[in-house]
Amino acid sequence: MIDVNKAITTTAKTGKIQIGASSALKSVKIKKAKLIILASNCPQRIRADIEYYCKLSEIPVSVYKGDSSDLGALCGKPFGVSALTIREPGDSNILKITEE
Repeated sequence: MIDVNKAITTTAKTGKIQIGASSALKSVKIKKAKLIILASNCPQRIRADIEYYCKLSEIPVSVYKGDSSDLGALCGKPFGVSALTIREPGDSNILKITEE
């Protein structure tokens, strides 16, 4: 079992990520994302849109147990992050969270 918090922090430092629901939707539609992580308090409308397009594009979605402010803090941001797009995992094993 991997430590999700550590994996997100490592990915933010060494990989390529995008922050926000708009960029998540865009990355999913053009199939540039490898994983989408949604905060537990992501608005239902946004969550449904992202999950729908991820299903069409066969991109995995994971829901982070913490809220958007926790997800933002893990990314080193002083604001909440409702959706996090992983484009390159860097030195982390973040892509394995979908296997659990």
